[in-house]
Amino acid sequence: MKEKIIRSSVSVGMCALAACLLFIVTGCTEKTSKNSNTMTAQNIQNTNAASVDTATNTTTNALVNTLAEQDSSSNGEQIIFLHHSTGQNVWDGGVSAWFDEYNASHGTAYAITEQAFPKDSPYGWENYPYDYWNIWVNHAGAEAYQEEPTLETLTQEYDVIVWKHCFPVSDIEPDTGSPSVDSSDKTLENYKLQYGALRAKMLTFPNTTFIVWTGSAQVEGAMSAEQAERANGFAAWVRDEWDVRGDNIFVWDFRSLETGGGLYLKSEYAASSDDSHPNETFSTRVAPLLGQRIVDAIEGRGDSGSITGGTL
Repeated sequence: MKEKIIRSSVSVGMCALAACLLFIVTGCTEKTSKNSNTMTAQNIQNTNAASVDTATNTTTNALVNTLAEQDSSSNGEQIIFLHHSTGQNVWDGGVSAWFDEYNASHGTAYAITEQAFPKDSPYGWENYPYDYWNIWVNHAGAEAYQEEPTLETLTQEYDVIVWKHCFPVSDIEPDTGSPSVDSSDKTLENYKLQYGALRAKMLTFPNTTFIVWTGSAQVEGAMSAEQAERANGFAAWVRDEWDVRGDNIFVWDFRSLETGGGLYLKSEYAASSDDSHPNETFSTRVAPLLGQRIVDAIEGRGDSGSITGGTL
């Protein structure tokens, strides 16, 4: 959800309920009929005392358990980050450490973990729009698809799901005029159909927050100028049209950080002139921005905060 507000009144209400229960229990025991033919006054007193003790313990235990459940659910979010190699570099740049520091200074308990998705085997090392659609929409359900978790299973474990594509997502070919949602061809027309279906699917989990990266860029020379233009256009469409204010889906504009507003991954941010993975220096600089973007979405600033999580 975009705004997750901790309602302290629930705890107050539970305390009030506990007090009422104690009053009812003690009131009822005090009104026990005194039948001298069947029970002595001392027996009645002992029975009443035992009843009060039992009721008190039962109510106290129930209250403690309820408040403990409230505390664990309201002070932290369970977050999973799904990625391949580009995402791994950013993760290694210090995402987990950033959350540790944020929790310590803000009194939160956000817990983040990462996972390669989908794995190399048995599904294959493909994490493009078709693949997310294929696993989460085409093969939706309570059972994993080729050992990959569906949204039905992920949303049972995690409050926030962050997902992305690796940089070959930018290898976009010209449209054919015959788009197909079940095609793995990398075209804008197919991407948009697949993203439309993915958005509709994510909206069916309103209690889960989703954060989607704009597509990773590539170094100049790794793709044609036409492909770079199409990739840039897809990122702009995701950012400006596909993402809608007021729902549970947010975008982290990773591409803008990589390109500085241009068409290609900036050379100073790349692993090398022919390797489009982000280098260690860049990854270390953007890791806190990813952390901030996630926290902004959790704490109700997803539509008002920076779409990049800040500036480099």
